[in-house]
Amino acid sequence: MKVALVHDWLTGMRGGERVLEVIARLLPGAPLFTLIHVPGSVSKVIEDRPILTSPLQSLPGIARHYRRLPPLFPWAVSRWRLDGFDRIVSVSACVAKSAPVKKGARHICYINAPMRYAWDLTDDYFSSGIAGRCRAALARPFLAALRRWDRRTADRVDRYIANSRNIADKVNRFYGRSAEVLYPPVACDRFRPTGRAPEDFYLVLSALVPYKRIDRAVEAFRTLDLPLVIAGDGPERARLESVASSNVRFLGRVDDRTAADLLARCRALVFPGEEDFGLVPVEAQASGRPVIALGRGGVLETVRARGVGREGPTGIFFTDATPLALADAVREHAAHEGDFDVATCRAQALRFDQSVFEDHFRSLLQDEDISVGP
Repeated sequence: MKVALVHDWLTGMRGGERVLEVIARLLPGAPLFTLIHVPGSVSKVIEDRPILTSPLQSLPGIARHYRRLPPLFPWAVSRWRLDGFDRIVSVSACVAKSAPVKKGARHICYINAPMRYAWDLTDDYFSSGIAGRCRAALARPFLAALRRWDRRTADRVDRYIANSRNIADKVNRFYGRSAEVLYPPVACDRFRPTGRAPEDFYLVLSALVPYKRIDRAVEAFRTLDLPLVIAGDGPERARLESVASSNVRFLGRVDDRTAADLLARCRALVFPGEEDFGLVPVEAQASGRPVIALGRGGVLETVRARGVGREGPTGIFFTDATPLALADAVREHAAHEGDFDVATCRAQALRFDQSVFEDHFRSLLQDEDISVGP
C-alpha cells in the first residue's frame, strides 16, 4: 500500500503537530501533503520526509497571513495530487479531512476538531471588541458557504478517529458520521513534579489568540490580589497587556523546557477557554499541578473536578463563562489548595500518555493493511 500523510499546515509545534509527529514516526516513509510549510517550524521527525505544499506556499507573506485566507482553502486543497496513494492518513483541525482521494483508496482521519471558526466557535474567533464583531458579520455569508463545502467533503473520509468524546459528538452533529475515540498523545515524561511546594503564581500557558479567551483570565485577576504569569504570544498580546493589572506578567513565547518548568512550579494552571481536548491541562497534571478551567469541552474528560465523585480531584471547574466566575474558582482553589495531591494529578495524566496512543494507533493502521515502522 502506498501511504500519504495530510496535515492542515506546518507553521509551529502545537497540539495537532504533536499528534502528527507520533503518527509520522509510525509511517517513516510517507510523504506529507499540507497547505503551507514554514521550514524549521516543526520537529525533525516531520521535517525529514518529502513535504508537498499547495499553491498557497508561493504567495508573498503567506506564513504571516495564511489564517486570513480561508476562502482560498477549498481551491488549495483541490490542488493536492493524491491519486497515486492507496491509503491517506490525515490529521485535521481544518481542511486536511477534505483531501481528495482516488476511487478505491481509503482515508483514515484523526480529527482534532471540525473547522472551529466555521461551526461552533465563530464568535470566539471573530468577536473580540467592536472590530471583531464587524468582521464576524462580514464573514457570515462566506462561513455559510465554507460549512457547506466542509460538510460535503466530510464523506471523503472512510474512518474518523476523534480526539475525545466531545469531538466525536461534533463529527456526528456536523457531518452525520460516527467516530471512534482515541485521546491524543501526551508526552508525560517531559513533565515532572518538582517535589517541592509550588511557588506563588498562577499560570496561563497558551497562544494569545481570541478563541483561547485569555482576556477572561486577565480581567479575573484584576479583582484578585494574586500573581498571574502568562506564557505565550500571539496577535492578542498587545491588547491584553494594555488592560492587565500589575499582578499579571507576560513572558512571551517560551520553549518546551521553560514551559515544563513553569507548569511544575505554579500553584495551578488557569485554562479560561473551551478546547476540543486541551493538551496543556493534561501536561499540568503530569507536572503534579491542578487545573482551574471552564467546565466545557475536552477538560470534562481529562480533569476530575473537586467535589465530584469519590476519586481525588485534579481541578476546579467554573461553569459561567465570565471573569467573575473564574475569579471565584481561583479563590476556591486558594482556600482548598490542600485538597489537591501531586501523585493523584500525575496518575490522572498518565491515562493519556503517548505510549497508550501509540499502541492503539499502531493497531489501527495494521487493521487498515498499512505497514508500520518500528
